[in-house]
Amino acid sequence: MPKPSNRNSKIVDLLKKELALLIQSEIRDPRVGMVSVTGAKVSRDLSYAEVFVTILGKNSDEDIIESMKALNRASGFLRSLLAKNANLRTTPKLSFTYDNSLNRGRFLSDLIDEAIASDNKD
Repeated sequence: MPKPSNRNSKIVDLLKKELALLIQSEIRDPRVGMVSVTGAKVSRDLSYAEVFVTILGKNSDEDIIESMKALNRASGFLRSLLAKNANLRTTPKLSFTYDNSLNRGRFLSDLIDEAIASDNKD
């Protein structure tokens, strides 16, 4: 697997920062809620970006699915705002994906706490 270029990592950082601000300030859809941009992957030709997000405050799967649908519907709008704000030759097409790592980390932390508690009882 090729090592990501320095330019690619700079664009990923720029996308994460700009999209976090744009989602917070420009998206008016109440289904979106509080979104945290956790990562991004950009294709080699910089024409496509997969943006990983975590949705805070949404507990049910239906709420998360609705929020993701709303974000993906707004991807064209966010792309046009990103093109205005960022000085890129080509603005990548955006696709949003739910990042489950926060929930997975919480689950693993709870398992570790349970194991420590059961060891202390013995």
